[in-house]
Amino acid sequence: MLADTAEKIKRMEIRGAGRIARAAVKALDDHSDTLLTKDLQDYLARMEEAADTLLETRPTAVSLPNAVRSVMSVLREQYPGVEEAKSAFRERCSAFITASGQAVQRIGEIGARHIRNGDTLLTHCNSEAALACILEAKRQGKEISVFATEVRPRNQGHLTIRTLDKAGIPTSFIVDSAARYFMNEVDLVVVGADAVSVNGAVVNKIGTSQIALAAREARTRVMVAAETYKFAPRTILGEYIEIEERDPGEVLSPALSGQLPNVRVRNPAFDVTPADYVDLIVTEAGAIPPQMAYIIIRDVLGWDIGEYSGGFG
Repeated sequence: MLADTAEKIKRMEIRGAGRIARAAVKALDDHSDTLLTKDLQDYLARMEEAADTLLETRPTAVSLPNAVRSVMSVLREQYPGVEEAKSAFRERCSAFITASGQAVQRIGEIGARHIRNGDTLLTHCNSEAALACILEAKRQGKEISVFATEVRPRNQGHLTIRTLDKAGIPTSFIVDSAARYFMNEVDLVVVGADAVSVNGAVVNKIGTSQIALAAREARTRVMVAAETYKFAPRTILGEYIEIEERDPGEVLSPALSGQLPNVRVRNPAFDVTPADYVDLIVTEAGAIPPQMAYIIIRDVLGWDIGEYSGGFG
């Protein structure tokens, strides 16, 4: 059910920007099949309601609205009836899910080229794209090792170390705050992204910006792995990417919090890493310096600042 998928995305049972995008598209596809109406306008209205339900779940990961809007755009065409609209929508959803999976594979292939034999890597959170780069480097026979952070407060690092362990990659599991302590041993930081803005700034799991800052100070390279649908087109209009703040109970139990009336828990799920702290962004369309993010938004996503009169004001 679509409502069940929306709730799982909101509760982070489904997590990772790429997985969220594919789950949302699959939920829309399944929801379309359940609609028995024969009235085209009613079908379209109910699909818009379903899309809105999904769009409200996670405000930061632009892969979600980009994916939803991509597949929903096919319903703006003219169709003689509901069945024709459903068929076109089904094809668009299937194409997106397939392309998304292929994008991760392609990113892994490109990203692995930038991982050298003997490198020690550091990764933060549980990024499908970032792990694809690391796993592909291992598959190519490169001798690598990894520092993986625990990623408080939801401990996504546990998922990462299971994947790395299964692949036979020597891994050191560290607390988030130990990143700088070990940074001089690291050759390359490899992280994913939930969003990339037009100026190349990267929105990713909270703590990423501190790791990138530590890497910059230690002269360690930083590589971001991100599918092109994680780039945020509306940032060319000067819009900011909303940073989600999650339930304080993830950090401090309600029982303890109730005993501390003067304490306010802040729990942002993401932070923003400036483009200057990133050496390379690897996408399925190729590897680019962050300053070229606009090229992805223009040439791959089809947005051009010249089409908008509002500028950045």
